[in-house]
Amino acid sequence: MSKPKLIKFSEYTAFPNTYDIQDAETIKGNWQAIFGNNNPIVIELACGKGDYTVGLARLNPNINYIGVDIKSNRMWTGAKAAITENLNNVRFLRTHIDNITEYFAPNEVHEIWITFADPQPHKARKRLSSYKFLNLYRQIAPATALVNVKTDSDLFYESTLEQVQRDQLTLLQNIPDVYQFLPMPPVLQIQTYYEKMWLAIGRTIKFCQFVLGDCVSQPAPEEEDSTSGE
Repeated sequence: MSKPKLIKFSEYTAFPNTYDIQDAETIKGNWQAIFGNNNPIVIELACGKGDYTVGLARLNPNINYIGVDIKSNRMWTGAKAAITENLNNVRFLRTHIDNITEYFAPNEVHEIWITFADPQPHKARKRLSSYKFLNLYRQIAPATALVNVKTDSDLFYESTLEQVQRDQLTLLQNIPDVYQFLPMPPVLQIQTYYEKMWLAIGRTIKFCQFVLGDCVSQPAPEEEDSTSGE
């Protein structure tokens, strides 16, 4: 492991706005106390460097944002930026998203962002908008919660829309090309490290927003025989 990574691992742990895998018992159900207010809590899953988490926090100081990822050396960038800018409505959590229910109590999360997540071309159930994860999100967020998906991947985008249709969820926005959608709302103008990279090679950025709902999501027919294993 490189020395810069080791330094970032160490600094991430010491930052006042970061939490790690072992903190589950102390933070679950206590996020509003951690932030020191009763403002809504929004999470960004697979947040990478935390660009979107920090960008949203800049736009909405009266909303609390938590970036979630397993790689603290990446989240170090967002955590450091939030400290530098004195953004008190930002926190970061290092954990596997499969274990998200260990870190948030029922209805503790008000909205979810999924930005440029791995499309998992060979393991559909591992996509963060698959039936498996939607059922996890319903354990920490109310049926009225919004789920926002921004991606460069046709596969991730189309499979998300298929899951929304399969579950008969309410689709509020469906934008096949964000940069043709004018005027572009400020929340879609935020660009992550990865979005800039994909734009540079000509990829189209897509977005959809839907209501989480309270159904039990079902796998696609081709997934049903593989739901018992990872």
